Amino acid sequence: MVRFKNRWLLIEFIPCGAAQPSQRSTTSKQIWSELRGTVVHNFGEVGWGAVGGSLNVKYYSPVTNLCIIRVARDHYRTAWAGVTLLTSLNGETCIPRVVHCSGTIKQAQIAAIKYDRELIARMKEQGAPDLSSDKLDTLLATTVAEIEALQD
Repeated sequence: MVRFKNRWLLIEFIPCGAAQPSQRSTTSKQIWSELRGTVVHNFGEVGWGAVGGSLNVKYYSPVTNLCIIRVARDHYRTAWAGVTLLTSLNGETCIPRVVHCSGTIKQAQIAAIKYDRELIARMKEQGAPDLSSDKLDTLLATTVAEIEALQD
């Protein structure tokens, strides 16, 4: 029996516009669609044919702007390039940043939880105007539970 080997990309979408993270209405399906458009535009239908069969957006948090994407190991560089070439999500300008690349979902989860904690600690330090400390703690607990619940 042959096992499909994947790569897991942990991506942060840094918003450039005036929209606050909690006001964004981007979904996993929209990220997949935007990524498809970018790969087709830059690498053509052949590039999408290589990447598209295995590309899957497993997790997206509109509050922390973190996303976990699964793609086949042979074509992860094309997907990574497509992510890097994204300029907007759902009509809002953003800068995508690949935070972590791993071979297993477990390592992607560990990196996502660690990065989530850092982001929320930064939000506490900056004194997020619409989020109290209790709300940030609740948000952290919620995102950690969502990330840990991911299955391959």
